[in-house]
Order: sequence, then structure tokens, then C-alpha cells
Amino acid sequence: MFSFICGTAMEVVVHPKNTLDMVTQLTAAPKVYIGMDIHKKSWSIHMRTDIGDHKSFTMPPDCEALYNYVESNFPGYQVAITYEAGCCGFSAARYFLNLGWEVLVVNPSDIPRMDKQQYQKTDTIDCRNLSKQLKADQLKGIYVPGEDQDQLKSLLRQRAEITKQLRSVKAQIKSLLLYHGHQIPDQFDNPNWSKDFIHWLSSIRWTYEPGKICMESKLRIYEVIHKEHLQLANLLRSYCRTHYKKDYYLLKSIPGIGGYIASAILAEIGDLRRFGSETELASYIGIIPVMRNSGGTESMQRVTPRCRALLRSYIIESAWVALRLDPVMQNYYRKHAGKNPKSIIIKIARKLINRMLSVIKNETPYQINTTKIQSQKKQSIKQNN
Repeated sequence: MFSFICGTAMEVVVHPKNTLDMVTQLTAAPKVYIGMDIHKKSWSIHMRTDIGDHKSFTMPPDCEALYNYVESNFPGYQVAITYEAGCCGFSAARYFLNLGWEVLVVNPSDIPRMDKQQYQKTDTIDCRNLSKQLKADQLKGIYVPGEDQDQLKSLLRQRAEITKQLRSVKAQIKSLLLYHGHQIPDQFDNPNWSKDFIHWLSSIRWTYEPGKICMESKLRIYEVIHKEHLQLANLLRSYCRTHYKKDYYLLKSIPGIGGYIASAILAEIGDLRRFGSETELASYIGIIPVMRNSGGTESMQRVTPRCRALLRSYIIESAWVALRLDPVMQNYYRKHAGKNPKSIIIKIARKLINRMLSVIKNETPYQINTTKIQSQKKQSIKQNN
């Protein structure tokens, strides 16, 4: 026989000899499920217990205030909380994890929603739906990095932002030259700007003073951004060599992965050992195809749009370098000769990801298999003969 006291399931045990003597035993701990819709200036909260809904309300963005509310209204309860990943980051998640709460930070695209929620969307509805799905165990959380790794990732993305600004100011300088009819000499007309090219830019003769002032301004901006671009890359590599020394040099042993790419991998992913397989790591980065399987027909389409965009672009660039340095990759490329080169390079990037996880988990630097290369050459010679 069961009864419910204060929202807690209690089992009443009745002894056959004396029906008046009853003993109650706790069979299920009470639990509260919290769905949050986080914004810069306010949090929308919906709470429900294992018995039913509690209430919805809006509060200031204060972790301690929410903790005090839960402690005063749900003492002794187990607490599970969830919110959508967004601009507010993981600071709230880390705070609640330190309290011993169950915390899920979810990708907004992965939250189950009814069709009518496309037409009626409010913060209250969103947090209520999150609480409901959390209780039903329908949510899958994303990885919550530690504060140190989170800040390292911010450094990597700051350097990527500086790279965009550097490209922009280069394009502005070239546009200014084109607009006013100044032709760039052939030896300087390439993406890599040398000191000689900068000297040539500063020595251009302008018909009037405003044109000279405009160019000098753009060159000063270029100089500042270029210096910051180089300095951030050096600081990122230096930090990873100091704090992730073992994994840094293991990754660098792979042909195509240099110091900066190794640092980018560690900044975006952290410890690669948390992935159970190469497929999980490739899916996290976004080097997997879009699949369609219906009615007995299956098709592999373009690479998935769900990705770590910055890291994926770096690894694809590394694949081109690996193709130039590694004979194994060259043989693999030749096997697919005649296909779209961009499709082949994605396959090489996937093999590069497999190598990354292998060297980290085995804790052994990568070595080129010369025996395999020789056997592949012999097979190709036989086929040609």
C-alpha cells in the first residue's frame, strides 16, 4: 500500500499479526525539475516536482537568488535544471554543478517542440516546455567545459576575429588602390604581404594630400592589427605548450598539424579522451555527411551543417597540408582520382581526425608506416603492368 506525504512517495508496510502497527519507508526521493530561459537582464523559470507543476515566474539573472528560492521551498529535494545554450555561456551551469545539482545545457535545435510552438512562442512557454522535457528525460545535454578551457576557447576565437579584421583592412587598401587607378606590381599581387610591399604602399605618390592621409591611416590600422594577429597566435601556442604539453606534442607529430592547429584543437575540444570513438569526434567537429534513408533507398549528401565551424575549417586546411607531406594520404588521394577534389579532401580530413584520437588515446606520437607505403606502391605497379 502506498501513500503520498509532502510530495514524497511512501510505502506503508502492514504486519499480518498486528494491523495497527504500520511502518513507513521512503521509496522515492522527491525531485524538482527546473526549466530556465536565460537572458541578459532576466531569467524565466518554470518549476515542477515529481508530482506536478509548481509555478512559473521571472527573476533577475542571479544564481544565488535561485538557489535560495529552491532551498526555502524545496528543502531536501533533488534538483535537476536545464537551459538552452546561448550568449550567456556556461557560468550558470558551473555554479549549479558546484551545488551538486543535475545540470543539462541543451542545443536549442535538439529540444522537442510541438508544431503550435512555432506560432506561439514566449519565454514562459519555452521554460515550461524545458521543464516538461527534462522530467520526461527527453533532453540530451552538450558538453560543459571547465572555466579554464572555456577561456582558452575565447582566446582562440578572439584570434579568429582578428584574422577577419586583418583580411578586411587588406581588402580596403586594395580597393583604395583600384579606385584611384594605382596598379599593384605583379611581384606583390598575392595574399602574403611582405615588408617590401608595405614599403611600396607607403611610397606611393598621391596627387593630393587627402589621398596620402587616407592611405597612411589604413596602413597604421594594418600595422596594429597585424601585430596583434601574430602576438595572439604566439600566446595561444605558448599557453598550450605549458598547460597541455603532452597532448600538444602528440598532435603536432601528425603530418599536416602544426603548433597553431594543435592549439586550436585543444582550445575547441579540450581533452579528446572523452570521446568513445572516431565517429563521435568526427560528428562533434562536423566531418560527417548528411544521410537520407527512406523506403529502402539511402543517399549520402553534403557534409553536415551541424559543426564547430572554425575548427572544421582548420582541419580541412590541415588536410591539404597533410596531402602534400604524407605519402599515405597521397596514395589515398590517388585511389579516388577523378572524383571531386573537395570531396576527397573531406575524406582525408576524416582520416586526420582518426589519427588525432588515436595518438591521444594511445599516447604515442604518430609515425608514418613505411611498410604499408611500399606495399601500396608494389600493388600500384602490378596494376599498371
